[in-house]
Amino acid sequence: MTVLTNKQAVAPLGPTATATAPRSAGALVKAYVALTKPRIIELLLITTLPVMFLAARGLPDLWTATATMIFGTLSAGSANVLNCYIDRDIDRTMRRTRRRPLAKHDVSPAGALVFGVILGTLSTLGLALTVNGLAAALSLGAILFYVFVYSLVLKRRTSQNIVWGGIAGCMPVLIGWAGITGGLSWAPVVLFGVVFFWTPPHTWTLAMRYREDYAAAEVPMLPVVATERRVVQQVVAYTWATVLCSLLLWPVAGTSLFYPAVALVLGVVCLVEVHRLLGRVNAGRTGVDLRPMRFFHWSNIYLALLFLAVAIDSLLV
Repeated sequence: MTVLTNKQAVAPLGPTATATAPRSAGALVKAYVALTKPRIIELLLITTLPVMFLAARGLPDLWTATATMIFGTLSAGSANVLNCYIDRDIDRTMRRTRRRPLAKHDVSPAGALVFGVILGTLSTLGLALTVNGLAAALSLGAILFYVFVYSLVLKRRTSQNIVWGGIAGCMPVLIGWAGITGGLSWAPVVLFGVVFFWTPPHTWTLAMRYREDYAAAEVPMLPVVATERRVVQQVVAYTWATVLCSLLLWPVAGTSLFYPAVALVLGVVCLVEVHRLLGRVNAGRTGVDLRPMRFFHWSNIYLALLFLAVAIDSLLV
């Protein structure tokens, strides 16, 4: 399979790719907001705020928490906009992404690039001036890693792209902790590990559903280059790692019994669901009959509830 080079990834799309301005200012604003991928930002914020509760051992300072969330949102938005700029060629090829603003030519590539850089600059300066230098440095590192390591190097070259590229999505945990404490410790590292192990099975089950899209775009996601059985086996392994890592927070952070009880229940349900997926592939089911999106949606719920338990437990200790 031929994989596009970085040069191809960022090359102009040709005369047919000229952006056409939306009909109204409101439509233009909506297009730029869509470039930031708000649904992904929501998921990142779900992991940021509870960590600040844990770091503060209760309610975090309102100003610090608000500033961290606002500028963290700009940081995530910057990374997503720049990713859209880099991936604008394959976004036009994939059914799942062909309605993104750059793919539809609602926004010009130059406009998206400038917008992404501005968001990244504002987020870094904002965190440095209102929170602290460590939070700003971690935020900038997350943007650079997502853009240069994942989007430009890993995504189109290796089936392990999301494993290592997912590190950028783990950074909000560290940023939230650093925002409150000004440093780092083992507790946020454990939660970093939870998100790290959670990301591959979450993404691979989505990629199983849209395998043809990734294949057409020549992106070597694991479901494109491996059998469904191997993909599901990897999903099972990473899910076990996620659940076991989540239980480490109890001894490391000294939580009450509330957190490990919730983490155990959520983990058991998640493992039951992933082994059902394994059972379907072992029974010879394939394609849509495997129902990979069932696990994908559950994984979203799992992560949200787990981090909610972190916040609630912090109020109980």
